[in-house]
Amino acid sequence: MAGPVVAGLAQGAVAADAARVLGTGDGMALSPVAYAELLRTLAGGVKADFFSLGGVVGEFEERMAAELGKEAAVWMPTGTLANHMAVRMLAGEKRRVVVQGESHLFNDCGDCCQTLSGLHMIPMAMGRATFKVEEVEEWLARGEGGRVKVPIGAMQIETPVRRRTGEMFDFAEMQRMTAWARGKGIGLHLDGARLYIAAAYGGRPVREYAALFDTVYVSTYKYFNAASGAILAGPKKLIADLFHARRMFGGGQHEAWPFAAVAMHFQKGFAERLGRAVATSETVIAALRAEPRLAVERVANGSNLFYLRVAGVEAAEYARKVSAAGLALGAPVGGRFTVAVNETWNRATAGEIAGRFRAGLG
Repeated sequence: MAGPVVAGLAQGAVAADAARVLGTGDGMALSPVAYAELLRTLAGGVKADFFSLGGVVGEFEERMAAELGKEAAVWMPTGTLANHMAVRMLAGEKRRVVVQGESHLFNDCGDCCQTLSGLHMIPMAMGRATFKVEEVEEWLARGEGGRVKVPIGAMQIETPVRRRTGEMFDFAEMQRMTAWARGKGIGLHLDGARLYIAAAYGGRPVREYAALFDTVYVSTYKYFNAASGAILAGPKKLIADLFHARRMFGGGQHEAWPFAAVAMHFQKGFAERLGRAVATSETVIAALRAEPRLAVERVANGSNLFYLRVAGVEAAEYARKVSAAGLALGAPVGGRFTVAVNETWNRATAGEIAGRFRAGLG
């Protein structure tokens, strides 16, 4: 396996699953036993934090700030809280916040910003990943031209967009949008939960995306395999004392080192490892397209997710057979599988993985 986790774990749960390729999720899906084994190997060099301050948590914050090209970073227990804290800070007294209508913050957080911080969310681009400057200009003019002026205080962009099956926000439009927003004094936040995936498929480093925004959030459980957690990075003047608001919102965990230690372990060299996995997957996809009984459908401007249809074999039976061959797929929806590319695609050669897909055909 071409990943760091197996080192020192030749015996045990991780090594036992070292050859299995996952066609689901963004990470390795460590079992509780595998997670515990990894913590045991890391614990000797880990300094504990105190209420999420200092120790390995502080070390990881510094590492991620540098990686993202920001002055400072703060650990958050969840991505929901990271996004909430970011737009809350950036909006200030200007209560309107522009978001994608398909974004996690607008759809999956129980209206936390509206309920807890009195923000008004303006959803853009319903059914799309990308919105344009002209669309936001209409809302800006509406808010500033009314009988009571209500300016836009912040804007959040998510990329890739989970609800759009990993579709990415168009980068050229992102550059145009953020330049326009800065000129209008609108604070900018990047929901980069899957930013490393965007970087791998967009062909540019994570800091090139982050540079366009005041603040950026990166998940630590999606592909850094921590049990929970998030990093929020930005200017020191915004981030340095944010641990007070974190605790006010109930996010000051007494000890976060079991999360931060694992996240930092996998973050080292992750961009390079994911790049290799993506290259392998492209070779696999080309091989699958040459198989008449398999049909691959790519997502326009997509990232690590693609669709697979199988002919001549019942879908559940196909999934069972490929699982026996060492390839895990999720349940099909609407007659097709949604297949995810992640770091586990480094566990076998492209030819071997393509063979596992074919094994389900009988």
